[in-house]
Amino acid sequence: MAFVISVLIQTVVENVGLISMIYILAAFLCSLFTDGYVYGIIASLLYMLIVNWAFTYPQFAFNFTVSDNLLSALCMLTVSFVTSTLTTKLKRQKALEKENELERTRANLLRAVSHDLRTPLTSIYGACSAVRDSYDELTRAQKILLMDQATEDAQWMVHMVENLLTVTRMQMDEGSRVKKTPVLPEELAESVLTKFRSHHPDILVTPDIPTDIVFIPMDAMLISQVLNNLLENAVQHADGMTKLMLRVRLQPTQAVFAVEDDGRGMSGEELHHLFTDFGRGRKHSDDGKKGMGIGLSVCASIVKAHGGTISGENKPAGGCLFRFTLPLEEEKNEQQV
Repeated sequence: MAFVISVLIQTVVENVGLISMIYILAAFLCSLFTDGYVYGIIASLLYMLIVNWAFTYPQFAFNFTVSDNLLSALCMLTVSFVTSTLTTKLKRQKALEKENELERTRANLLRAVSHDLRTPLTSIYGACSAVRDSYDELTRAQKILLMDQATEDAQWMVHMVENLLTVTRMQMDEGSRVKKTPVLPEELAESVLTKFRSHHPDILVTPDIPTDIVFIPMDAMLISQVLNNLLENAVQHADGMTKLMLRVRLQPTQAVFAVEDDGRGMSGEELHHLFTDFGRGRKHSDDGKKGMGIGLSVCASIVKAHGGTISGENKPAGGCLFRFTLPLEEEKNEQQV
């Protein structure tokens, strides 16, 4: 490109100084968009030879006795060296910031997990100890109640471990790709709701799924986990909820999934940190409520890996609405996990 521009400049204005500036700019760009010093320095030397051979007198012959040519070469080398130094430092700084951010994420994850696992573990230990130590004194109904509590907490811990495994996979296998297959939204919703009802038989989820035969490219297991996390989040945190809905809408280029409830809604602090840093900014409670940071962070990671978007908001009439999108067509360059 520099050569073509230089030929045009020489044809129109015959300004060798301007041509030298074009090649200095080319040396700068080459150093800016490559790693290390080698490419920029080699490009500067090559540009100097091109300017000397093609655009200075005598043309199509090398002449290293002209001071302007040597000055141009020195300028190109200086620009390349300085630019390579700055870009190398910048890339190192970005890598360091990324590593620091990963360490902060791990620390936040550890804090969230240590708190969220303590409550169900204490509950399971207490229920089992009570049955063991007072087996003969407890009635059958009391034993069933204690075991139901232990079972519920164990199921929640299984759900937590599934989320942790997903987080670990996405952090360790950064080069892996989401393996998408065409899935009918009706079949996906039926599978998710069947699993959800087995854990929460008393909670009614109203589905609103289109009957059109449209296949959505996705990793069905991961998207099922997203929907399950959003439904579980409503169960754990939507105080006063009487309605829970799962909606799917098909648009020309994307599918929109939504989980909405009519509970208490979310505070401004919770809205600000919904999908980041595993619950940073949320106050943990000791009343049996489980933290929602890990599950929602997993949802955001999965949806992003599919090339979609996710959001959460309070509804004007009360309650929460969580919405995420998935593209209906495969992109040429598939998103990396």
